[in-house]
Amino acid sequence: MAPAITLAADAPALSSADTGFMLICSALVMLMTPGLAFFYGGMVRVKSTLNMLMMSFISLGIVTILWVLYGFSLAFGADKGSLIGWDGDFVGLSGIGLTQLWDGYTIPVYVFAVFQLMFAILTPALISGALADRVKFTSWALFITLWVTIVYFPVAHWVWGAGGWAFDLGVIDFAGGTAVHINAGAAALGVILVIGKRVGFKKDPMRPHSLPWTMLGAGLLWFGWFGFNAGSWLGNSDGVGALMFINTQVATGAAMLAWLAYEKIRHGAITSLGAASGAVAGLVAITPSGGSCSPLGAIAIGVIAGVLCAMAVGLKYRFGYDDSLDVVGVHLVGGIAGSVLIGFFATGGGQSDAAGLFYGGGLDQLWKQLAGVGGVLAYSLIVSAILAFALDRTIGMRVSEDDEVSGIDQVEHAETAYDFSGAGGGITARSAVPAPVAESAPVTQDSKKVDA
Repeated sequence: MAPAITLAADAPALSSADTGFMLICSALVMLMTPGLAFFYGGMVRVKSTLNMLMMSFISLGIVTILWVLYGFSLAFGADKGSLIGWDGDFVGLSGIGLTQLWDGYTIPVYVFAVFQLMFAILTPALISGALADRVKFTSWALFITLWVTIVYFPVAHWVWGAGGWAFDLGVIDFAGGTAVHINAGAAALGVILVIGKRVGFKKDPMRPHSLPWTMLGAGLLWFGWFGFNAGSWLGNSDGVGALMFINTQVATGAAMLAWLAYEKIRHGAITSLGAASGAVAGLVAITPSGGSCSPLGAIAIGVIAGVLCAMAVGLKYRFGYDDSLDVVGVHLVGGIAGSVLIGFFATGGGQSDAAGLFYGGGLDQLWKQLAGVGGVLAYSLIVSAILAFALDRTIGMRVSEDDEVSGIDQVEHAETAYDFSGAGGGITARSAVPAPVAESAPVTQDSKKVDA
């Protein structure tokens, strides 16, 4: 997704086909943020539903404005010291011509900018799942503002901007394993270590209130991810985007099956939550790697990621950090797995000629991948923790314990997700008594006692 330098004589012409394709991909990536809201919203308790939806939705507003004002310039402007970009013509998107092409490609700069904007919107929204039930909404909005400015925009430049240190090192990240998923997962871990656990963590059942919502969200994410991944090649002329498209489907299916197999062996049940989570784990892992591996490699990457992420979601119980909706377990672990496995499964015949260990490339690409993973993880974890600490000590990050117990939706938004006040006309005293919950009903990760 990074720009290429071409000679004037070889400069491509604007392609209406590539332009139209990329606008469609941009819309697909935009759909992922509402999809994520449904995915997360179904996993929380009723009293936190609207807050969870809004934590994703607000990113559409905040990041859009910041991206236009200065974010695109910081991420994709001319390199400054391998750490950040800047281009005055990109500030306010005011110095860009209608048909001005992104360097080396057949699409306008505006199209590239809007495609990348959708990535910038989604990434902080991913963090929100780790913070369910307990964060002030105004503090969250300010955190997004600071985080994308200080963390996401620079990291996007490192990975995808010409001159960025990871780009120049040769780190492969087709569509965001480091810049999006490791970045968001590490940030989530940094914030939850600062703000602490939910009231009742490891004591009270915190079951999803609507698994159909979660399945719907996972389906929307899966659908939108084809734009996220296949669109990241910025065109269709050489077949790499098609390779990424099929690898996205293959790895996702493999990861879902692997997660469910692990779940059946370990916990004795195959759950809808496991299916949704496994699919997302596969999507995360193939995001950096799908342009460099074969479909058989995508199956292997999906299986490995599915099992690793299924194992990782239980670590919060062992180590006592409250990752509410398993952002660390799925996005951080899945992003690391997909990024590092490039060093093993890159064929040298996809997006570049860099080959992994299993294809005769030795350890060269593997150490590059490890450097990229380590650099992004450390920076995002540390800076995100500092930002959360600063906000917590000034305006406060958490709602009060009483407000958390009573329900963050009513406190922060003066609304509730469901209003049953008009549905009671035909209810008798007998029928108003809730039916008992079957003891044998499957339980979710947050409600089961984990013995790991």
